[in-house]
Amino acid sequence: MGFLKISGAFFKNTTMSIRTEKVASVLQQALAMPLQNFAREVGAGFVTITNVQMSADLQIAKVYLSIFQSKIANEKFLQKLEDETPRLRHEVASQIQLRYAPELRFYIDDTLDKLDRIQMLLDKAKEQSQGNNKGDNPTGE
Repeated sequence: MGFLKISGAFFKNTTMSIRTEKVASVLQQALAMPLQNFAREVGAGFVTITNVQMSADLQIAKVYLSIFQSKIANEKFLQKLEDETPRLRHEVASQIQLRYAPELRFYIDDTLDKLDRIQMLLDKAKEQSQGNNKGDNPTGE
């Protein structure tokens, strides 16, 4: 575990430890099929777990989801998933060997949406730049 030395004091590094990363990976695998089955039941399309972040004490798991081809809104899916969380937590507890099953908190991973927006803005800027460059040529070409 890394430590940073600042002004004589030691501060714990904020990255997850090897143990928390391993637990996050096992938790991601344990949740994959139950989440896909639940998504199919409620018509949410295809659900992928993009990331799991564990608290240092392994009590809280932040699960980031990406949803494709959903027939329902992401917020509505999260509401239904909150109702299903106790069952999922119980299912996870039976698959992983921890003293306590972590509290599951679900979030929509909007990274792909942000990337699409950035790409759209870059394309628009490129088009505008090319349009301005054509006007700078005195021959009209």
